[in-house]
Amino acid sequence: MTCASCAGRVERALLQREDVSEADVNLMGAKVKVTFDAETDATALFDEVRNIGYGMGPLQPEAAEAADGGPFAQESRRQLRNFVASAVLAAPLMVISMLAPHEPIWLTSQWVLAGLVVFVWGRQFHRIAFQRARGGQANMDTLISVGSLTAFIYSTWAAFDGEAVYFETAGMIVTLILLGRFLEARAKGRASQAVAKLLELGFADSVRVIRDGGETEIAQEELEVGDLVVVLAGEKVPADGVVTSGHSTVDESMLTGESLPAERTGGDPVYCGTVNLTGRLVFEVEKVGADTVLSRIVEMVDEVQSSKPPIQRLADRISGVFVPVVILLAIATFVGWLVGGVELGEAIRNGVAVLIIACPCALGLATPTAIMAGSGRGAELGVLFKNSEVFERTRAVDTVVFDKTGTLTEGKMTLTDVSADDPEKFLRLVGSVEGGSSHPIGQAVVKGALDRGVGIIVAEQVEEKAGRGVTGVVDGIQVWVGKPGFLADAGLDPETSHLETMRGLEEEAKTVFMAGWEGEIRGVLAVSDSPRPTAGDALSQLREMGVELALLTGDNLGSASVMGRRLGIDQVKADVLPAEKAQEITRFKEEGAVVGFVGDGINDAVALAAADLGIAIGTGTDVAVEAGDIVLMSGDPVGVPVSLALARSTYRVIVANLVWAFGYNVAAIPLAVAGVLNPMVAAAAMAFSSVSVVTNSLRLRRFKAVTAP
Repeated sequence: MTCASCAGRVERALLQREDVSEADVNLMGAKVKVTFDAETDATALFDEVRNIGYGMGPLQPEAAEAADGGPFAQESRRQLRNFVASAVLAAPLMVISMLAPHEPIWLTSQWVLAGLVVFVWGRQFHRIAFQRARGGQANMDTLISVGSLTAFIYSTWAAFDGEAVYFETAGMIVTLILLGRFLEARAKGRASQAVAKLLELGFADSVRVIRDGGETEIAQEELEVGDLVVVLAGEKVPADGVVTSGHSTVDESMLTGESLPAERTGGDPVYCGTVNLTGRLVFEVEKVGADTVLSRIVEMVDEVQSSKPPIQRLADRISGVFVPVVILLAIATFVGWLVGGVELGEAIRNGVAVLIIACPCALGLATPTAIMAGSGRGAELGVLFKNSEVFERTRAVDTVVFDKTGTLTEGKMTLTDVSADDPEKFLRLVGSVEGGSSHPIGQAVVKGALDRGVGIIVAEQVEEKAGRGVTGVVDGIQVWVGKPGFLADAGLDPETSHLETMRGLEEEAKTVFMAGWEGEIRGVLAVSDSPRPTAGDALSQLREMGVELALLTGDNLGSASVMGRRLGIDQVKADVLPAEKAQEITRFKEEGAVVGFVGDGINDAVALAAADLGIAIGTGTDVAVEAGDIVLMSGDPVGVPVSLALARSTYRVIVANLVWAFGYNVAAIPLAVAGVLNPMVAAAAMAFSSVSVVTNSLRLRRFKAVTAP
């Protein structure tokens, strides 16, 4: 496939079959994803595409593709060979055409040199043009083929008739287009480097596993779920799993975009493609091959590159009719100049110039190259775009609503305050009761007690009342822990000092509760979920981008208001249940806002779907693939402004590419019709237009800072 019309033709050929429900062509990746009936033989689909002149077969294994450098590396090498061979012949052809007299031997030399260039090194254009013609179709290769053949055939006739010849025009058209194809393939390869690097990271030369009581090396493809894998310092992790022994730091930047390595020890997860930096780790394999997080990321990036934003559909419709219109325009140009009284050779030269200058290659490359570069850069930064429409939708977002817990905060409760006459005894009894609870607050109390050197024991008769508190027996003492109402039901009434302490801690946005036994309240505890260190920077960057901010949380209004003040968010809605968050998002939209919602991708799934743009905070174990339009692999809220800025930059590049491609043809075609452009200049300009579009897209590979639009 060489242009957008090719991709559209492949899709239509597949979709016309009754057993095919979906066909999405990735022009840049040279792939097509087809959904078809289970009883259909896939080879029938291959034949369907081959019948319209394209090659199609099973997807090459990822390992082989990565080892070979990917399709663009192969295409780049092939086109470089073609260009060099063609240039070696075209150079003397140009010299002879400028210096040699109009004599048979020199004309014969030009005929031989031009013939080799046009029919040997330019045969790819003629072959594709012929295949399209058999199906009653045409594409940009048709224009190149017709243009170069017309110049060569006319020059052959003119040589015998004593007229001026244009052998150098035919030769240079092919040579310059081959140069453009080489530069284009190389630039496309650079645009796809991010995904290629991810693929390469997933492959290890060999894997060390523990089997039959000893260590042995096997191929990565032989790994199975349940295997125990040994990873030494400096080696890649070959699959997803959980550490069973060892302690090390692991570089996970290729997944999360985080530059700092993560500590990993027993019970911690590890992921395929990450790099063990220091110690020896042994982990149990949980996912291999296509099931790993790395493979899911590559699949998501591949899908967004295959999808088409609305702005691309306009370009596709234009490309679909562009080539036939250009051919008719070239014929009209030829006839017009001939009727106008110019020589036949001059009329042909002007018609050929129209054919060459009007190739819609840049138009077809404008959107997919930008999406490939933008989504690839996003993958490097830990930002995954689920579809290409996100790039258009993001530019209109003017309000971002955040969930609080786990999004702007750490999502982990920490014991911050203990107010009691005997703190050590108080913590021992309370911690022992909370040790029987699975609630995050209870676990925070247990950890806080242990961190303070207080020993706890296993409580008896532990009973938990959801949302109220927990009670249990420790050393024969019935201990009650929870909200004042829960303790009051047990006959434990708080004193004024307890209530004042509680109110003071709640004003600091802390979750406060009491504990008591033997008929008295014995003390007050508080836990807190602290803001993430980068939350303030993230919100400041969003304000600089002109975005309004709001906070939705299930916490009480006091805690929510304090958190809002700390982070500088004026619009705060508290005591909101997960099911009610979508209603709040709808309210914002009814007021005229274009809303982006940021949540954890699981509890906030309904709100993410209700928003104009859903941004899911993902983790390595669950990237919240189904929840949002954008997935942030790390929990860092800075990813929100980064994702918005990258999406907006990508859209601006798409628009700039389309403006250039449209403007180029609008300006250049009239010049060719007017006879101002030489076909060789037209060929060079056409090649440059394609390369310039791809090069402009490559600017996204250098995307770093968040800037206001």
